[in-house]
Amino acid sequence: MTRTRTGLPVEGTLPSFAGATAWLGSPPLTPEDLRGHVVLVDFWTYTCINWLRTAPWVRAWAEAYADRGLVVVGVHTPEFRVEADPDNVRRAVADLRLGYPVAVDSDYAVWQAFGNSYWPALYAVDAQGRIRYHHFGEGAYEESELVVQALLAEAGAGGPAQELVRVAGEGVEAPADWRHLRSPETHVGSLRAERFSSPGGMVPDLPHEYAFPARLRAQHWALSGRWTVEDESAVLAGEPGRIAYRFSARDLHLAMGPVAGPVRCRVLLDGRPPGAAHGTDVDDDGYGTVDRSRLYQLVRQPGHVGEREFEVEFPDGGVAAQVFTFG
Repeated sequence: MTRTRTGLPVEGTLPSFAGATAWLGSPPLTPEDLRGHVVLVDFWTYTCINWLRTAPWVRAWAEAYADRGLVVVGVHTPEFRVEADPDNVRRAVADLRLGYPVAVDSDYAVWQAFGNSYWPALYAVDAQGRIRYHHFGEGAYEESELVVQALLAEAGAGGPAQELVRVAGEGVEAPADWRHLRSPETHVGSLRAERFSSPGGMVPDLPHEYAFPARLRAQHWALSGRWTVEDESAVLAGEPGRIAYRFSARDLHLAMGPVAGPVRCRVLLDGRPPGAAHGTDVDDDGYGTVDRSRLYQLVRQPGHVGEREFEVEFPDGGVAAQVFTFG
């Protein structure tokens, strides 16, 4: 593998974005358009908690280094079919304040051109269009920013020494409490569902009346009410229904969206309103609204973090849920 004077290897050349199904915040960009700029290509999808926790850093780099020639290109490649809806992506870009170009990659063409396999994935490209660095997953923020500075200096855009950005993520973007995180990402669609505990098991693709077990085991979940469990989502039509999970983590999130218009929800912890342990998307009494497809933070526990039993009720139905994530 070739190395340059910065010590960073040459990992390949910047692939084409030609397979993008749409562009937000910019006309379509090509590698030729970007030649002469240092480029960060950031693969993301709007329900991914691991990417959401990196978003403050990517935003900060885009702002801090724009006047020195850095271009950030977000590539939104959906994990779930609902994330391929261009209106959902457009709302996510606005909600998350992404002020840089975003290639909408609903057909995975850009993902495949990069040979990518991860959310999030960050690729640093030099001014000659060569990939010089990559990082998969969360973390390595200082390392990644130092790469940006090195590539800018190599391109003759170094300027005076610049301090590293300071970032404080809030809500779903805050760093995880890794010390207390025991619960794994848990899909509720039948394709990847695990640790499902409603009596009688899961009945895929058909409306079915589910019930909670007498007691949930740790890291297990269950449905109550008439749900249709599809391959990627559990869908509740126009009837009341509930989801429960016995979890161990500071934060609990649920990716979900309304089937039609906004729907009400209420969260309970150990059978009681969450109070100070409520997430950013519900109040002290546990009440909230599901108004669009995204990741909802339903629990953020202050102080001691232990095993808790979570429940969310949808009194009017009308919701589709995809995955639990924790922090």
